[in-house]
Amino acid sequence: MILDRRTLLTSLALAPSIALAREAASVWTFDFETHDKPYDPRAGHGWEPGPGRLFSVKVPEGDYRVTLDLGGDQASETTVKAEARRLMLESVGVAAGKTETRTLIVNVRRPDLAPPPPNAPGGTHVLLNAREEGSFDWDDKLTLEFSGPTAAVRRARIEPVTVPTVFLAGDSTVTDQRFEPAAGWGQMLPRFFKPELSVANHAESGETLKSFLIERRLDKLLAQIKPGDWLLIQFGHNDQKTQWPQSYAEAATTYRDYLRVYAAEARRRDASPVFVTSMHRHRFDAAGKVVDTLGDYPNAMRETARELNAPLIDLHAMSAVFYEALGPREAWKAFNDGGKDLTHHNNYGAYQLARCVVEGLRANVPALAAHLSADLAPFDPARPPLPDTFALPPSAAASQEAPRGN
Repeated sequence: MILDRRTLLTSLALAPSIALAREAASVWTFDFETHDKPYDPRAGHGWEPGPGRLFSVKVPEGDYRVTLDLGGDQASETTVKAEARRLMLESVGVAAGKTETRTLIVNVRRPDLAPPPPNAPGGTHVLLNAREEGSFDWDDKLTLEFSGPTAAVRRARIEPVTVPTVFLAGDSTVTDQRFEPAAGWGQMLPRFFKPELSVANHAESGETLKSFLIERRLDKLLAQIKPGDWLLIQFGHNDQKTQWPQSYAEAATTYRDYLRVYAAEARRRDASPVFVTSMHRHRFDAAGKVVDTLGDYPNAMRETARELNAPLIDLHAMSAVFYEALGPREAWKAFNDGGKDLTHHNNYGAYQLARCVVEGLRANVPALAAHLSADLAPFDPARPPLPDTFALPPSAAASQEAPRGN
């Protein structure tokens, strides 16, 4: 069935019989028919209220293989996102009357932590901030979003799976931004991997290496990481803020020490740390060159990576090439809020920065690069696609709330 503007709110749905079959323990299959059924906590599945086409299934925390049969009676083009706008499938075209089967891997998590032993320090939950309340990233559901004016889906099968995982620790420029038009490169990253690997994006707005630890986000991540996984680490934008004394980390000392701790904790669990330098902000000098606002932090990360013999993706350097290729006249089109936001990106900017990260993986993390999608052409940040040629169906949910941290 095609999801066009006339039928977005009424056409695609579960049949009155709920069209749900539990094939086996922890396996869900759905046939999408003609009658809309909203999400029912008792049934544990259904369409989310509000704009857009978001279908949720209540599942335990973990990784899930989702197999989708896309297509309808008319020609369709479907983009699939998961949880809080994570890009999973991009513009899958299907001819009229045909079906294309695609598979994706979705990570689902809760803020719960295992209780610490009696008289031991710790807590039982990640300390979420107010803007995370109600987010699909932290609830007990797996949520899929079908985007595009002709999006169409016939069936879905959801089953738990154990696969290698890429964990992301970072700030607002990495996180799954909840609302349009903001986006982080981490929420674009799943689109670039084969459906044999999970991306678990634990990054959050306003975070520093220190606050990420204090809020038990690192505890949550380390509780899930396993041998053979990867941990991508990008901090710096907020660590440099001396006006945030409780989370400030000096580049020459504590910033490097925290990086060593993160890397050591990953390695203690037989996972591989990968450092990612922070991208530039949107500032140019009179000659059209990017102005560096990050001080000693990128170089501190480079030196720590060399010291620890850890792979490094130099997004700081690649972002300068990317912005300067666009130039002052066009670079604002990569940033949030019509370019008024000098730090955070929109879908176009986040997508191109994710492409930069992918190129860094190809060059420096071959074991992880082996999981990249086979259809990816090489990306040159000096020759990016122009912003006006980029098209990604936006999510229906909208907000004027700006990302926290700059």
